[in-house]
Amino acid sequence: MIFRAKGKAIGIDDFVVGKITRDPYNQNNKLIYITSIAGLLPTGTLATITTDHQKTISQHITPQVYGCNSLDHLEEGDVVMADSNGVIRTLYRVNSYHNTILSTERCNSNCLMCSQPPRDKDDIPALYEIYKRAIPLIPKDCMELTISGGEPTLMGELFFSLLELITIELPDTEIHILTNGRTFAWNHMAQRLAKIQNHRIMLGIPLYSDYADSHDYIVQAKDAFNQTILGLHNLARYGIRIEIRVVLHKASIPRLAKLSAYIYKNLPFSEHITFMGLEFTGYTPFNIEKLWIDPVDYTTELTKAVEYLSYRNMNVSIYNTQLCTIPEKLWAHCRKSISDWKNEYLPECQACEKLNDCGGLFTWNLKKHSRAIAPIINQKINETLPETC
Repeated sequence: MIFRAKGKAIGIDDFVVGKITRDPYNQNNKLIYITSIAGLLPTGTLATITTDHQKTISQHITPQVYGCNSLDHLEEGDVVMADSNGVIRTLYRVNSYHNTILSTERCNSNCLMCSQPPRDKDDIPALYEIYKRAIPLIPKDCMELTISGGEPTLMGELFFSLLELITIELPDTEIHILTNGRTFAWNHMAQRLAKIQNHRIMLGIPLYSDYADSHDYIVQAKDAFNQTILGLHNLARYGIRIEIRVVLHKASIPRLAKLSAYIYKNLPFSEHITFMGLEFTGYTPFNIEKLWIDPVDYTTELTKAVEYLSYRNMNVSIYNTQLCTIPEKLWAHCRKSISDWKNEYLPECQACEKLNDCGGLFTWNLKKHSRAIAPIINQKINETLPETC
């Protein structure tokens, strides 16, 4: 899926953020007008972008990007940013439930399987300014926004300012924050978050083991386990909603059942626990020997962990996993969790009668997936599957 376009910019010193329109009569200084043919620019719009290689005629100096390769991916009402280099980035898609705010590429962990490896760059002020302008343009009926990174809490006070802005502009929107939770080991951070008083905020925090050394090894950060656990308890003290996330791989599987028991006994306030299939992107290809285990080879451990929590009335889900790779009794816990822009299916999936219920694969997992993937026909896996399935 396309999220950016490139052309030549005029009259843009830094960047502009606005909503897309193709209606020349829809004049608003928050709109960015798309046209395929150079002509008279409608007055009152924020900027113009066009695939025409000629500059758009304007009676005034108006920001514009011309000669764009394609703009077909943009829908009426999408929120975009156009910068001085002529790059147009999509910030919010009106026809998608999977919209993410990138807070920073910096992180205080360096996980073995990180899907978006951290970069040590001072990007926080610029990204904050972009979304400070974008959030008021997002439709008020937006169901959910994800805030991701890097590590969002490294924004410091700007992190809380961003959440306060969302709370004001989008009071009915669910806010899902993906954070390692370590900074909440300092109580004032959890207390500051609680002051926002937005009960639609949920923090998705990873926990990979009940054993500190194992968790610290996976996230490649000393004392990360202790900080995460203390952070979880500080958040719970203020009633902050918490989701525990466990990525399934060779380093986390051996203690999976013990981790489930640890969560139940020590983190009973967790609103949701999710077990997540491994993404073959970012650091994972470089650490594949340390991480890869075929999902069909850990079904025993996964079943024990899921059933332990489920039998104790904890809300547990399985993400990023294909139905044909796990026992049927776990299907009720499976969710279609992969964002639309990175969701794919293999050719053999097309014959599966459970295709519409299955979450499919990440686009980048098409080249590294379970050997067990095969169509489910009449509630049974196709007989061509290996015996281990």
